[in-house]
Amino acid sequence: MAVVLGCELPDELLYDVENNMWYLENDDGTLTVGMTSVAVGMAGPLVAVTPKKVGRKVKPGKSCATIESGKWVGPAKLASGGEVVEINEALVAAPTLANEDPYSQGWLLKVRPDEWAGVKPQLITGGAIAAAYEAKMQADDFAGCEAAA
Repeated sequence: MAVVLGCELPDELLYDVENNMWYLENDDGTLTVGMTSVAVGMAGPLVAVTPKKVGRKVKPGKSCATIESGKWVGPAKLASGGEVVEINEALVAAPTLANEDPYSQGWLLKVRPDEWAGVKPQLITGGAIAAAYEAKMQADDFAGCEAAA
């Protein structure tokens, strides 16, 4: 697992660094999607998570959910378009799950992606993630997850 300025980034996930989102490929062809520890660190404690409804189609680069914290309201954007097949009801009920455990209990939703084969190569994983996030965090003037806690 890569750790950048106190932010954990598990090696097995695929990352959309620009939008601070992670993706996990599931055996059934769906993707589990969530916000990175960097995203929730920058946002602070989440107060509301409003995902798109199950069955809703989302276009590539568009919002699959609205995220709200005490200092930020904005979209969670999907790299790949697709159909929402499940939402994390526990996260909707308790948004700070994403702050406490962004990669397990704090996942956002599951989607059946469109054209995943074309999107996947654009995402970053493994050893390359640390350098990519170091550059992004510096560009965003974010001191890291430990500083944000």
